[in-house]
Amino acid sequence: MPNSPSDRPAAPRRVTVQRKGPLLVEGPVEVELEDGSVVSSDRFRVALCTCRRSRRYPWCDTSHRDRA
Repeated sequence: MPNSPSDRPAAPRRVTVQRKGPLLVEGPVEVELEDGSVVSSDRFRVALCTCRRSRRYPWCDTSHRDRA
């Protein structure tokens, strides 16, 4: 069947890189961790931790921010 939904490529996900912050990814997303486990979120945008300080890794909890 030509032009069926399965023939169309999926829309690309947008990833926003912030200099001193997390990666923002348009969701929903699945993230495969180093140990092979998979975590998922159905939110419209998620923040992925890049500093590894987050207590909720791989999700960002703003632990990267400088505290006053």
